[in-house]
Amino acid sequence: MLMKKLTTISCLLLVLSSLTACGQAHANVTTTRKTLHLMQDSELTSLDTSNTATLTQWNVLQQSMEGLYRMNAQNKVVGAMATKVVKPTNHGKTYTFHLRRNAKWSNGHTVTAKDFVTAWQRSVSATSTSGYSYIYEGIKNAAQISAGHKSVKSLGVTAVNKHTLKVTLSHAMPYLSKMLTMPAFFPQDHQVVSKYGKDYGTTSTKMAYNGPFAVKGWNGTNDSWNLLKNTYYYDKSDIKLNKITMQVVKDSTTAHNLFSQNKLDDATVTGVTAQGVQNDSHLKHVSKAGTYYLRLNMQKNRALNNQYLRQALNLVLNKKTLTKNILSDGSTPTYNYVTPGLTTDPTTGKDFGTETQSTYRHNVAKAQVLWNKGLKQLDRSSVTLKLVSDDTTVAKNIDQFVQAAVAQNLKHAKMSVSAIPSKASGEAVTNGNYDLTYTLWLADYADPISFFDILTKNNPQNYGHYDDTVFNQQITAAHNQNATNTQSYWQNMRTAAKRLNQTAAVVPLYNMTESHLVNSNLNGVSYHAVGENDYTRAYFK
Repeated sequence: MLMKKLTTISCLLLVLSSLTACGQAHANVTTTRKTLHLMQDSELTSLDTSNTATLTQWNVLQQSMEGLYRMNAQNKVVGAMATKVVKPTNHGKTYTFHLRRNAKWSNGHTVTAKDFVTAWQRSVSATSTSGYSYIYEGIKNAAQISAGHKSVKSLGVTAVNKHTLKVTLSHAMPYLSKMLTMPAFFPQDHQVVSKYGKDYGTTSTKMAYNGPFAVKGWNGTNDSWNLLKNTYYYDKSDIKLNKITMQVVKDSTTAHNLFSQNKLDDATVTGVTAQGVQNDSHLKHVSKAGTYYLRLNMQKNRALNNQYLRQALNLVLNKKTLTKNILSDGSTPTYNYVTPGLTTDPTTGKDFGTETQSTYRHNVAKAQVLWNKGLKQLDRSSVTLKLVSDDTTVAKNIDQFVQAAVAQNLKHAKMSVSAIPSKASGEAVTNGNYDLTYTLWLADYADPISFFDILTKNNPQNYGHYDDTVFNQQITAAHNQNATNTQSYWQNMRTAAKRLNQTAAVVPLYNMTESHLVNSNLNGVSYHAVGENDYTRAYFK
């Protein structure tokens, strides 16, 4: 124990002693720089949004692709491949988009309506493995196609002509414009898809890019790659950079050191490293509409199918200690699945994430009572839980915190921890070979339903197999008969949030707040609360 304390103090002193160098970093960077150096904290596994959906992938595609719309620096939806933001017709169920005639792919091909049809049909098909087919629900026949009951050709998306795209919904979706900025709705060059088939997006060369940059040098497994300015981009005069480099950096100390050595212009730091730079002039706190939480495996053969055990886990973790002493990066504890700051409930005028937060707080005595009730219901004397996560430094720290809290405060409870590469941990979760997993949900668009959808019974991202009749009914009503009824819709949202808290569907840990060390000469970055950070209009002053 003493050895551990001394090691921690020594590490902290090393971080603090390097602050002078960090403070001087980038001080003499030339204003003519055209290359931006960025990091990602996990591997890039695919560029094909129809078969994979990860944060690293979406961060890369944010810089290299565009959908019908994009979010500008003021967080407003503006036209991208579409010439403008359109108003629906047919009682909110029909959208007609006119594409830019000068929009081209990085290979010189014209961006056409067929490129959107191709991408959306691939992503909604029953064979898609992205886990994001559900995001298309509401578009005509999407749900039936994903379930394998209809052909992808029946999807409510039509290429009227080369530059006109028509989208038909099964019901009104007032939030559709916000959704269309997401990478899940990006187009795919249908000629490139046809050429490479199942290999599309498996390397940077087996794709085309219609955004400001094109990905180069990713062979499918390497941990560094480049993004070069796309000379065919319709708005290339607004792009100041010639190149963005990206490398995978999983360790916070390494990220800090690379920033200090001018090898990163924007480095995300956590834990002891973040604690040591909280007063640094280069530090920027970026609040995100995301919640870090423990996903719980509620399959019938798993212990956490028991609600009492889930409630006990919610109470045994001291989230204030977690954010203050373990993370120390500006993150705040959360008692709700939906992040405060996501959106305001228009029917109450209150922040939705705040008004619906759980009243449960850290309470070891009550947690033990609930744990004992759960064991009695299961007719078991003890339970061993398997915690799976990726092998990043932050994930490992969270693992240790959770394991220690359970071991020290819950009798008849044990926990094994498996911190493995992200691909392997993803496979374990997909296969149901876990009891708990540390994960993040980052809102796709500024509405609570973006959080709730993935916990509905048949959602492909419901890897915890949560199935609650009341919750499912509320979300179904919000998507259908109450979609355009403001009062009823938000009542559905509040009831759904309350139900998640009552049933302990997840264990919320903390709100997403990133600590970035940013080059003082870097400007023009849009740090969006919802969605990925946008570096496409960045420049060095």
